[in-house]
Amino acid sequence: MHEMIHRPVTLRDVAVKAGVSTSTVSRVLDDRIQSKSETAKRVREIAEELGYRRNTYASSLRRGETTLIGVVVPRLTDAVMALMFEAIERAARKRGHVAVVTTSGDDPDDEIQAVERLLDRNVDSVILATARMDDTLPASLRQKSLRHALVLRTDGTSPSSLGDDFQGGYFAVRHLVDLGHKNIAIITGPEFTSSAHDRVAGAKQALEEGGISIDASRIIFASYGIEAGIAFGKELLAQDPPTAIFAANDNIAIGIMTAAEQAGLKIGRDLSIVGYNDIPLAERLPVSLTSVRVPFDNIAETALDLLANPDPNPIRRAMPVLMPRRSTSHPAG
Repeated sequence: MHEMIHRPVTLRDVAVKAGVSTSTVSRVLDDRIQSKSETAKRVREIAEELGYRRNTYASSLRRGETTLIGVVVPRLTDAVMALMFEAIERAARKRGHVAVVTTSGDDPDDEIQAVERLLDRNVDSVILATARMDDTLPASLRQKSLRHALVLRTDGTSPSSLGDDFQGGYFAVRHLVDLGHKNIAIITGPEFTSSAHDRVAGAKQALEEGGISIDASRIIFASYGIEAGIAFGKELLAQDPPTAIFAANDNIAIGIMTAAEQAGLKIGRDLSIVGYNDIPLAERLPVSLTSVRVPFDNIAETALDLLANPDPNPIRRAMPVLMPRRSTSHPAG
């Protein structure tokens, strides 16, 4: 049998029982005020006895501020974006804030509408995981002096907290080069994302240090989804297949693994794959995936710091870590 849901206890309920005005109860129960009078003590005791719960959201609105942080992500079906929001939510909760999320589908018009919906609901600040390199929204937020921060991607100007994608791309391909691979391909994310470009730039640095040249056709800008990994994986493996592929996202890597299996290749023997982000699934795959771990909690904490204290040099990059597993080995033969 379900427990009945009772009507919430109001300030008026407490005031009636304590024999004081609702404004007195409101002042006493405001956690910023620590009155020690007998009346205050009695009001607090009665509030506890009745089970009164203070509406921090309503009281913050009355003070002209809110504890709500709006978060916009492309989609929550993407494990990376779900992990990022969860990290933001944890960081916000530790600071007494509430994070709410909405999605944009990686569409610029939907992104603007998503932010407007959040602002209509009195959020105090906005965190965007949707920034494009040609994005006009962060510029608009800057012009209107609306507190905001970008995570995982940056437009190069607005306060941003992200992983060091250049260094992560370097770690991934340096690992392959050190294993002895020379025939390497790269499948990265959309051209409009800073993360896709920075991971490729780091990968190129590692190739250059290893004295390896790579044909432009072996660097593919795709999307950050499994389907892109399958489609472009099949394309790369159809003729003159590489011995190793750097997938700039774990979803892409999983798609490539599917394409490789369909082509009769054994991951970690015939084909080495490095992913990126190190989602929880990566180490639990039938062949555990070597991946670049992104410090989501660090990124979230820094984003909240940037909201609280705007910085004149606001682009912060957290260092990723390579997690070697069974999907990479020395080239066969």
